[in-house]
Parts: sequence; structure tokens; C-alpha cells
Amino acid sequence: MSTPQALLELKDLRIAFGGQAVVDGVNLSIQAGERVALVGESGSGKSVTALSVLRLLESAQLSGQVLWQGQDLLQHTPAQMLRIRGDEIAMIFQEPMTALNPLMTVGAQISEVLQLKKLLPRRDADARAVHLLSETGIDDPERRFGAYPHQLSGGQRQRAMMAMALASEPKLLLADEPTTALDASLRLQMLQLLADLQQKTGMAVLLITHDLALVRHFADRVAVMEKGHLVEHGPMKDLFENPCHAYTRKLLDSRPSREGLASGDRTLLPTVQVHGLAIRYPIAGSGFLSWFRSSHFTALHSASFDIRPGMTMGVMGESGSGKSSLAQALLGLLPFEGEVNFSGLQWTGSPARDLVLRSQVQVVFQDPYGSLSPRRTIGEIVSEGLCLHQPQWSQAQVEQMVLATLAEVGMPATEFPDLLNRYPHAFSGGQRQRIALARALVVEPGLLVLDEPTSALDVTVQQQILRLLQKLQADRGIAYLVITHDVDVLRAMAHDVLVLQAGQVVEQGSVEEVLDRPQHPYTRSLMAAVPEASKIGAAK
Repeated sequence: MSTPQALLELKDLRIAFGGQAVVDGVNLSIQAGERVALVGESGSGKSVTALSVLRLLESAQLSGQVLWQGQDLLQHTPAQMLRIRGDEIAMIFQEPMTALNPLMTVGAQISEVLQLKKLLPRRDADARAVHLLSETGIDDPERRFGAYPHQLSGGQRQRAMMAMALASEPKLLLADEPTTALDASLRLQMLQLLADLQQKTGMAVLLITHDLALVRHFADRVAVMEKGHLVEHGPMKDLFENPCHAYTRKLLDSRPSREGLASGDRTLLPTVQVHGLAIRYPIAGSGFLSWFRSSHFTALHSASFDIRPGMTMGVMGESGSGKSSLAQALLGLLPFEGEVNFSGLQWTGSPARDLVLRSQVQVVFQDPYGSLSPRRTIGEIVSEGLCLHQPQWSQAQVEQMVLATLAEVGMPATEFPDLLNRYPHAFSGGQRQRIALARALVVEPGLLVLDEPTSALDVTVQQQILRLLQKLQADRGIAYLVITHDVDVLRAMAHDVLVLQAGQVVEQGSVEEVLDRPQHPYTRSLMAAVPEASKIGAAK
């Protein structure tokens, strides 16, 4: 019995830029209706492999074969590729906020695809777009049809991207890290939705990701890439239970660990004391009466907690729960009600009077690529806070402190020639996050706010950064506030946990009490979301 022809087959695919190979001799096939996951760290060649299928790589030298239903796409004309893109092969990109047109409503963008690819009249295309938004689980699709991307949440934008990709009923969907920046429950919802739509339409899916927990419960087969080479591939169950390649075993073993976390001393005076913290945003009203009556949206209701030196408070909750508003209030970046006390100091709203406190509270952001200025050298980035808070220091003293702090976060000048004069683009994501850590630590703060510090990083790099944070906390006795949707990160880093739902603190306590013995239904639902990944696509 002959093997059916593959829907997509890559044969000895090679991709190079300026003569430098980034993908070297990849062979991979996908059958109709099959789910295949392409796994690997940043720089392994996953995304460029997917983009090469649609010939979306400018100035790339492609060789080998990309066979689509037996025809080599590398030999197709631009006009032929235009017909295939979106119509037969569609793609969901990692960050919908940058992939969607900010000047068009999401409904108009979906309708445009239907008018161009299916030649539907405008009215029919609009009606079909509303139906697609409804199918992808967006509430009130008629109203969301007229919304712009910035008016939707992250999960809603990703659903809108999915609706657009499915508009032409493709035979193959390329999903490039579609759940990376989403909350745990939203990640599961998106994967479950993708599984349901895949079963309903019969399309094949190539999932590109570094989230092995999702791969385990979604893919039929898994292919592992390392530095442009396909090092291992096979059925999902076989690869997870009996990995053959050392790199695959390394990825599977890269789970956050609590081993290096200091126990902390609860008898010490708190670094920060928060009591009755509430945050309200003014909202525009409508009608004549709105001129005389102000309206507010309450993002956080009366939160109270302490964080002691050398200890970590973890904050968990879905998008819109108030996590980021809480962090901004602690950083003195927005007005709030209640009391926030840092060893006797409080935010006053005056830049001059708050200068001392600014050095005591620092932040590390989620995205290491967007949080460092591309126009400034590493020396300028890391020394900026020091120059502001220690103006009496000489240039030699500043440089010595900067180099010592960079070495402390794992970037010694001996291993990175001319380190202080290089720019952020010359470093990987993990190295940039280390630089961001050095920028925060160089002024010796008492509290470090970590806003999803590892969600944009590969699993192996994530493990390295978490170990580094544990060591820095043990060495410096610094307090952390960690905001994350990753339960594994909380288990590795937190001493106490605060659970937020719609601005309300629904549960708080030690990490063992909250994560192992949750009392509130919402906390139990968040914890249940992790093992429930096993249910994704179980019934095929």
C-alpha cells in the first residue's frame, strides 16, 4: 500500500542570508489534517523555516525544495505565491498587536481577506467576518467587528488573528508562537480553540513554539531544531518518553526549580508595606450630565501585603485582573489611594522629593528586546541610574561599578570584548535580560519589580535567568515582586502569593498554601488550567 502524498514536504531546505546559512538541510513532511510542532530555542531556525514556506523572507537565499501538494513553491512566480498565501496556506504571527493594522478595525481586516480571496461582496464579507469572530470565541462579535486592535485584549487580538487566518479556509495553518504572551488559562483556551477548529475544518497545523507543555498535549508529531538543523523528530509520545538527542533532553529538563531559592527570614522588618491600596482610572462619560459627574473604573480594590528583605511576593491573575496597575503603583508611576511605605519613605508625586525612593525601587520588564534603547550603548544604559543617583562619583568609579554589576549578572567584560561600547542588538534575548537586570541592580535597590521577566525567553534561558535571580536575592537580600502567569515560575521564585481577579484580592498566603491548597474557586481554576492541558485535542 503506497504512502499518501504529503500536503507539505520540505526536502533538504537551506536558508542563508548574505551567504551565512541559518537553516541547513531540513527534511520535514506534514500530512493533511495532521498537527506537527516545530520546537527549538530562539535562533534555531523555526520561524524562518515557516516563513520560507510562504516565501516571505526578503533577501534570503533558498535552496532545496518546498513541495506543496507535489509542486515546488520555490519555483513559483510571485503571482502564483500570492494566490497560495492566505488562501491555501495561512499564518498566525506571534504578536498580533504588530501583525494587525492599527488603522483598520479588526472586522474590516477580516472582511478584506474575504473580498480579495473569496471575491465576496462587501456586505457578505462583513457578515462572514462577524461569524468568524463568533466562531473563535469573541464575545459580542458585532460590536468587536468595529473595534480597533488597541481596543481588544491580548486574547481577543489573537482570536481576531485566528479568524483572519481561517477566513479563506486554508489547508495548512502556520502558527508561530501563538500563545507566548498569554495567561495560562488563555493559552489553554487558544490551543483548545485551535484544536477544535482544526478538527472541524480538517486543516493541518504546524505549531512553532518553545512551550513544551503545550506541545505535549497538542501535536501528533514533534520536530526539534537546533542551530538550523533538525536534530530529532518523531511521534509526540515517543519523543517525550524516550528522547534520543542530547538537545531534546536538555529542553525537556529545563523546568524552573526552587532548589536555589533562599528560605527568607520572616522576622525582619518589611522592605515594603502596602495597606488598602486602591487604583481608579477616570473614564469619559456621555451626555450632558457627564460634564458635572465624573466616572471611574476601579482597577484594584484595597490590596494589603508586606514584602520582607530576601523574600518574594508572587502576583498571579488573568489579563485585566489589576497586576500591572499594582506594579505601577508600587513604582510610583500612577496615583493611588491607600498607603505604600518603603522603610519610612512614601511616594509624594514630586520628582525631586521622590529621587531617593527611585533608587530603592527598580523594575525589570517583560520584553528584553523592547526595554533597552537601541540607540544607547550598554555602558550608557547601565550607568544612567548611577549617574543620576550618585552624581558625586567619578567616571572611573561609575565604570567600575557598572562592570562589577554586569559581571555579577553573568556578563563579565573578559567574555564580552568591548562590552560597554556595544549596542543591545548585538546580544541575545537572555543576554539583554541580564543587561536589564544589571541596569536595575546597579543602584542597589531594596525592591525589584519583575513584570513577566521570563515569558519572552526560551525554556533553557528562562531557567538560567531564574537561577540568577535566586542567587542575586540570596547574595543581596533584595525583595522581589514577581508578576507572572506561569505557575512554574511562581513555584520556583515565590515565598508568598497574591491572587487577583477583576481587581480584587481573592486569596493570599504562602506559596504552599495558595498553590498546593487553594481555597478560592478562582485560584482553583487557575491551578486546574495547568493539568487540564492534557485534555487539549484528546478526542480526535
